[in-house]
Amino acid sequence: MASLGSRISEYRRQRNITQEQLAEIMGVTSQAVSKWENDISCPDIGVMPQLADYFGVSLDRLLRGEESGAVRMMPAGERKAFDQLVLRIKVLSADGDKVKVNLPMPLLKAGIEIGALMNMSAGSNDALKNIDFAAIIKMVESGMMGNLVEVNSADGHIITVSVE
Repeated sequence: MASLGSRISEYRRQRNITQEQLAEIMGVTSQAVSKWENDISCPDIGVMPQLADYFGVSLDRLLRGEESGAVRMMPAGERKAFDQLVLRIKVLSADGDKVKVNLPMPLLKAGIEIGALMNMSAGSNDALKNIDFAAIIKMVESGMMGNLVEVNSADGHIITVSVE
């Protein structure tokens, strides 16, 4: 994975500006920008949001090089093959129970196609019954990734459905 410094350098070059210009925009010295880009030092925590906003990326994208869970549309050339994707369901019940389910997307699709999709409920919670998994498959096939569904029920249950 690329370093923070290399991402800053890449974003700066995409903007077609010099280190001096970025330094002026951020209110720092050009030496500071050079140190960032060479991974000698990191931008001050107060500058990070300003950098992300200026480059038009999220803080996750700036710091990690990727979106963390955010819903995103993957360009056709960057998508993983459908059979390599996994649907992840995480249920945190109000009682403190934790359930994690990882389903390969082809298995989920086959279950829907033959009408054998299991009852997708967590205990007495009906929140998963209302999720249209066929629609999720269509979204994934069109390139959607990340946290596709988040449910906070009135009973205090938290359900997250994501695809990675």
